[in-house]
Amino acid sequence: MAQARVDTIVRGGQVVTSSQVLDAAVAIQGDKIVAVAPEHLLPPADRVIDAEGKFVLPGLIDAHVHLDGHDDYALGARAAAHAGMTTLIPFANYTLDGDETLVQAGNRIREEINASAVVDFGFHFILQNRPSILRSLPEAMDMGFKSFKMFMTYKKRPGRMCDDDYICQSMEMVARAGGVLQLHCESGNIIEYLENKLIADGHTHPEFFPVACPDWAEEEAINRAIAMAAATRCPTYVVHLSTQLGLERIKQAQSQGQRIWTETCPQYLLLSDAEMSKVGPLAKIGPPLRPEDGPDRDALWAGLQQGHISIVASDHSPHPQELKKPGWDNIFVTPDGASVPFGSPGIETLAPLMYSEGVVKRGMPITWLARVMAENPARIFGLYPRKGVIQPGADADLLILDPGVDRVITSEDHLSNAGYSLFEGWEITGRPWMTLLRGQILLNDGKLEQQPGYGQFMECQSPTTPLAGPVS
Repeated sequence: MAQARVDTIVRGGQVVTSSQVLDAAVAIQGDKIVAVAPEHLLPPADRVIDAEGKFVLPGLIDAHVHLDGHDDYALGARAAAHAGMTTLIPFANYTLDGDETLVQAGNRIREEINASAVVDFGFHFILQNRPSILRSLPEAMDMGFKSFKMFMTYKKRPGRMCDDDYICQSMEMVARAGGVLQLHCESGNIIEYLENKLIADGHTHPEFFPVACPDWAEEEAINRAIAMAAATRCPTYVVHLSTQLGLERIKQAQSQGQRIWTETCPQYLLLSDAEMSKVGPLAKIGPPLRPEDGPDRDALWAGLQQGHISIVASDHSPHPQELKKPGWDNIFVTPDGASVPFGSPGIETLAPLMYSEGVVKRGMPITWLARVMAENPARIFGLYPRKGVIQPGADADLLILDPGVDRVITSEDHLSNAGYSLFEGWEITGRPWMTLLRGQILLNDGKLEQQPGYGQFMECQSPTTPLAGPVS
């Protein structure tokens, strides 16, 4: 009788889960993991990948990505794959000019992804300030779109800022259908007042941008978000948390058993408002970078270590430099009255920075990386246990990380159309040596082995409570 075989075995590396590091091998059959065990207990394989001296992590997920503008889904997927990602969950927009429904937009975007992407995709929909769009929300949720985002700020950007009653109405519908609502929490009316006052006083240099978006404006909006979430019983996710004040309010809600989750981003963990004097409008992001001598960065790192912050994501928003340059003259508005673009690229620096700065420099356990960039994104956004874990039955998505390589971040190595990085010249440790996506090699020593169209759109399920508590 012929001995049973598997397609692939990844051997020799240290297998990293969200809770432990194992000296084990991973057996893959088809597109699924079928066993995690000592190598001698596994059947022979048609292909053996030697990961000696490397970490074998679950495929990483970037859960906060904007790819509907200057970087499209195809380019964003390639950039993510080169950076060691296997799954993206970007934001999708419906067409504002016309009557496109969420269902129509979902079908359009799904076709584009399935034709052009090399990594797997889930999606969040941005709900613009158009209450009529809610008519198509239940059907869209039945299609596998379970996560939605709304903005509590950006009054100068038409269609962005949403009223509280519209947010509550949306929360009720999302909660009823088993979804999660994301909120950009800054007080738009307060920020509009402060911006206009600074403009009137002639304070339009980039260094004044953070002045218009104080930490208490984030806290105030988070407080309202928590109250609305309690009233509607809606699982709520605060995107790109940037302040200690906001974190303390979230911790309070979590201690009371409320389903309030949050993320932060490398820029808030590592950079400060000093960047506004150095690179000006390139560092205009929302919320802004916080004071160099303030408490926020240390508080955010502590929030990650203690498990109050569930995810680290990039908030990749790659506006090219030429669109940002007018901000040197007026950081708030361009000569024609438009808002100077927010955002910076980050998809290609997320994983390298979090391994180098979090694990290597700050002593966070490697299991923390598997928690905040794999399992928790999969849990909150309805992809668990298919994604985010190394266990039998999960998709065979793996990142094999070589910890012994030192590098320097340079935008010349990046694929994004932005053409710059806020982390230019940053010294990092570690390199994605290989990734597997659904059992097939995706990235191999810096080269992609899959063609556009290999990536798949994934229907998302209802959120699962993320892992919390201190990491050790």
